[in-house]
Amino acid sequence: MHPIRTLLLLFAATVATAQEAPSPTLPDNPTPAQTAQTLEAVLVTGEQPGPGLWKVTKGDHVLWILGTQQPLPKNFTWRAAEVEKIIAQSQQVLSDADVGVHVGFFRSIFLLPSVLGAKKNGDGKTLHEVLPPELYARWLALKQKYIGRDNGVERLRPMLAANELYKKAIKKSGLTPDNLAQDVVNFYAKKSKVPVVTPHVKLEIEDPKQAIADFKSTAGSLDVACLERTIARLETDLGAMRARANAWAIGDLEALKKLPYPDQRAACIAAVSSNPRLAEQLRQARQRVDGDWIAAADAAIARNASTLAVLPIVELLRPDGRLARLRAKGYAIEDPQ
Repeated sequence: MHPIRTLLLLFAATVATAQEAPSPTLPDNPTPAQTAQTLEAVLVTGEQPGPGLWKVTKGDHVLWILGTQQPLPKNFTWRAAEVEKIIAQSQQVLSDADVGVHVGFFRSIFLLPSVLGAKKNGDGKTLHEVLPPELYARWLALKQKYIGRDNGVERLRPMLAANELYKKAIKKSGLTPDNLAQDVVNFYAKKSKVPVVTPHVKLEIEDPKQAIADFKSTAGSLDVACLERTIARLETDLGAMRARANAWAIGDLEALKKLPYPDQRAACIAAVSSNPRLAEQLRQARQRVDGDWIAAADAAIARNASTLAVLPIVELLRPDGRLARLRAKGYAIEDPQ
């Protein structure tokens, strides 16, 4: 992938994942018992029912909402008969908002050296030189377990190294980071010839050179904190991650509500947004993601007798999330049975 696109997609991904509530604090030094949690949850396999649907109504028009979960067990099949039936009876499928970054290609070519610098540590330093010794030892143990012999990752900025580590760890833990539920919904929508509408939020980068300079300026203790929180989560939370994946697959909403949801992304978002200009851009983009999706949901309910929508389940469980905003607008909402 083009390096400048990698950098800008990181910004876009930060917007997309920053919709979740603040995360509980993870322990700095996990105990053996906490580490052992990673072995407790045996992932479900075979055919499973998945979760129930939220029902949002106004008059005789209904918006059904499916809550998605990532990651999920790699080797299970979602028995989506209810969703298939609802899609076949609906006039539209509404996906979560998509965040894209626009920057001129020719302008980006001339910024290539700067982008490479933004991806790597200053002065060509390695993680061994940047991280405190105790944290580097923890990083190295997980790197050997999940990434293997890849010296290139050692020169990445801590937050980018954290992203690589997290992706590889998920895949090696019997989980998949893919949005399997959205894939199934898209399949049935195509089968029934129901249009899929995705609100597109375009982030215009008017000054890519300044954006790169802003991103470079965020390197520091918060950047290291992003990697530290990622390491702590992988040391202590893989078992709960697997349990959450199982709960979604078998349709146990109560278990999903009760399971803790520690998330390293709060620290990583703090690192990206430590520059005031980037922080303001993130704030505006998050508002647009919420606002554009709510507007699309309003339009779908007004126009269609039936619509199926897809949102992350953690967004639906947030007390100030988009489901709560629909309730505040006067829609009647029923939780899954």
